[in-house]
Amino acid sequence: MQQKLNFAHLPTPVEGLPRLSEQLKGPQIFIKRDDQTGLAFGGNKIRKLEYLLADAQSKGAKTLITAGAVQSNHCRQTAAVAARNGFACILVLTGDKPPKPSGNMFLDLLLGAEIVWAGDMNREEVLEQTYDKAGKEGKHPYLIPYGGSNAVGALGYVFAMQELLEQKPGADWLVIPSSSGGTQAGLVLGSRMFGFQGKILGISIDNSTFELTRKVAAIAQQAAQTLGEDYRFSPQDILVNDDYLGGGYGVMGKSEVEAIRLFARSEGMLLDPVYTGRAAAGLIDLIRSNYFTADQNVILWHTGGSPAIFADRYLSELLDFG
Repeated sequence: MQQKLNFAHLPTPVEGLPRLSEQLKGPQIFIKRDDQTGLAFGGNKIRKLEYLLADAQSKGAKTLITAGAVQSNHCRQTAAVAARNGFACILVLTGDKPPKPSGNMFLDLLLGAEIVWAGDMNREEVLEQTYDKAGKEGKHPYLIPYGGSNAVGALGYVFAMQELLEQKPGADWLVIPSSSGGTQAGLVLGSRMFGFQGKILGISIDNSTFELTRKVAAIAQQAAQTLGEDYRFSPQDILVNDDYLGGGYGVMGKSEVEAIRLFARSEGMLLDPVYTGRAAAGLIDLIRSNYFTADQNVILWHTGGSPAIFADRYLSELLDFG
């Protein structure tokens, strides 16, 4: 069995959303609160990082290196667990340094991470260069993939499925934001291992269904091998909807703004602009389109990221909805 550390606040609760369910007049809606996993506002990456940091420790690493967007939830959580567990942390972020830090980037700096800006260069190339440089400088680096999404990181969500089934065994649907693929892959594998009878729908944040189903299937297959489980996955086993990509990654449109407002004003629930906000927008549209039946139970998996709503780029749009 792959080793893990224990710093996530688990189990995270499953809460009913009765007012939202009544307003939308569709299925009964619940939410899995992985925004409450602890450490610097929590989020879904904390589960993955319990396994990734154990792997880093086993390899004698001293510095965690990863990459993401300026408002990356994954980078913020990586910086937090690095500080908690005595690692240095280097983050390679897209583009150029903004005039002032806000949202997740502010927290990256507060948590002590070193930031390398990719500028006009390809971020993955800069990440590789940064990793090589850290190695030559004797920093004993450990490279965490984008979103923590590989066979090791996905294990966090294999066992999150077991946790969910102990809390809410009768769910018909799980609706999750899906981008780097590790969260959905772990849940898909977990559903096989622990007997989840419902369906898992990934609302794509930035990839086509063609790309994302292949990515998720590959990670699920690799994670199964890591656990010594003889399961096989193909893209046809993975359910993804790419109808809600809007203007692209991190571009908030009217549907995301409506979803964030509706959750806040009906349930006091804060969603992030990039991931759960987009997944919630998809969920709302699917309910209005009668995709689900009224007798079903649907769980939205809240992957965290609320600090991003305080980023300058989103504030004006979130405040200007009347």
